[in-house]
Amino acid sequence: QVQLVESGGGLVQAGGSLNLSCAASGSIFSTNDMGWYRQVPGKQRELVAVISNGGSINYADSVKGRFTISRDNAKNTVYLQMNSLKPEDTAVYYCNVRWRRLMRTYKYWGQGTQVTVSS
Repeated sequence: QVQLVESGGGLVQAGGSLNLSCAASGSIFSTNDMGWYRQVPGKQRELVAVISNGGSINYADSVKGRFTISRDNAKNTVYLQMNSLKPEDTAVYYCNVRWRRLMRTYKYWGQGTQVTVSS
């Protein structure tokens, strides 16, 4: 089984910063993507940023230039540095790890961490 443990959420004023981290453990295939998604009540979960084990990165347009995703492959840990936070960044942030092997996709989620940005 795979477990993802997130940390680093909280309450911050607009313009502030937070750093999220997510440690994955268990039977994880070495070639994988790790990412962050977020969700607000009544809306679909949306991609924030994703990084491959080779370092390829994609960001949602809404966070480009403000958020930075990184990972430590040796620790199976992914980070999200969030700067210049806006009230619209308020959401539950979920960590994700996924890989594809033998024509099957494996996807696992963390429990979520609340990020609240006050105006």
